Amino acid sequence: MHQIVFNEISAAEVSAIPTLEQLDLISSFKVDDACLHDASTDSRFGVVERDGHKIYRFRSKDYRIYFTVEDGTVIVQRVLHANSLKDFLFRSSIGGSEDQKLGNSRSFWKLIEEGEKAARK
Repeated sequence: MHQIVFNEISAAEVSAIPTLEQLDLISSFKVDDACLHDASTDSRFGVVERDGHKIYRFRSKDYRIYFTVEDGTVIVQRVLHANSLKDFLFRSSIGGSEDQKLGNSRSFWKLIEEGEKAARK
């Protein structure tokens, strides 16, 4: 297991989720090397790539956690509700799989960049 760190933005996004849903989401979010190296074995995980930049996706019920891994630490960049307006706009703008759509979406990468620039908690 890797240590999990939330930045200010993702921490605020998690805190906006009802408490019981937060607990369920956080307890299901476990990241190890196996899921990072072969996301195809666990459908909850995916990889979004663009111009050599890679971000991982974890899917749990109605939420998506987008995270990076640096020196063995999982850094949560964004936590989005699957049906949120932002998430819907990302998914509906381009054809292909969920991860392909996000990889080609400039709006998605702007969200990720905001998360990467936010202070960690």
